[in-house]
Amino acid sequence: MQHFKHLANMHRYNAMPAPAHPLFSIFRCSHTCTLGDREFTSDFYMIGFKKLRAGIIRYGRTRFDHDTGSMMFVKPRQIMEFKDLEHEEDGFVIFIHEDYLNGHPLHSLIEKYSYFDYETNEALHLSPREEQLVWDIFEKIDGEYRDNPDEYSREIILAHIDSLLKYAQRFYKRQFIGRKELSGKTVTKFNTVMNAYMADGMLTLKGLPSPAHIASQLNMSRRYLSDLLKQETGKTATELIHIHLIAEAKNRLMLDESNVSEIAYALGFESVPHFSRLFKKETGLSPLQHRKSKAVPVN
Repeated sequence: MQHFKHLANMHRYNAMPAPAHPLFSIFRCSHTCTLGDREFTSDFYMIGFKKLRAGIIRYGRTRFDHDTGSMMFVKPRQIMEFKDLEHEEDGFVIFIHEDYLNGHPLHSLIEKYSYFDYETNEALHLSPREEQLVWDIFEKIDGEYRDNPDEYSREIILAHIDSLLKYAQRFYKRQFIGRKELSGKTVTKFNTVMNAYMADGMLTLKGLPSPAHIASQLNMSRRYLSDLLKQETGKTATELIHIHLIAEAKNRLMLDESNVSEIAYALGFESVPHFSRLFKKETGLSPLQHRKSKAVPVN
């Protein structure tokens, strides 16, 4: 698989004009725009906007074709494929080598934008007003990129990138709210997967379920599932898993004569202290205190 460490090599490989900066470049896509004809990885963040008439885009584990009006966000070393793309309108791709962010607050801040871990079918779909705002920011970046660079250029470009990422975060929240019916169903499916995992004895066999496992059962990326659940319930996938397990633990403490350690291991916890800490965090009581507080007095 081809891996691009340098922007110049990727531009040359795809017959694109040489980048104006060794660590940062932008490319406006016309009606025909593609990046190679096979899978590749790189050391770059990629931010793209496209309206496709035909072709295939893949990143993460899923393929995406013939969708219109959406943005995508790709992190370094993620497998990518752009094939036979035909655009309905102009699009763009922004390439940011990870080293371009060194020494800038965005180097760490970019990690908080979980949509860089989303799958292709979880792309951001923009309204016409949002599209215009994104293009306005792109034009500012493009203008700064093509003007004679000076000591302010990088700071100005990264300020615009930061704005673009913040707007994307806002637009994703709007998208989640606009898909409330879907997200409501997702919460139900989440609970169904959790119940099946427990009923099949997987807690004993494999331990605590991970958000990644549940996301894979729902054909979503881990970060997208967690963000979707956070919007719907105020809780992340990890928090909902813990709530589910503590609810079961409370039930077993009341109905089961097993001691605390036996219940902890039966629920997939690797250690009793971990179970006890989580139980107290969720209920305000230790497992033994909870059991005693709910005990029915004998006359």
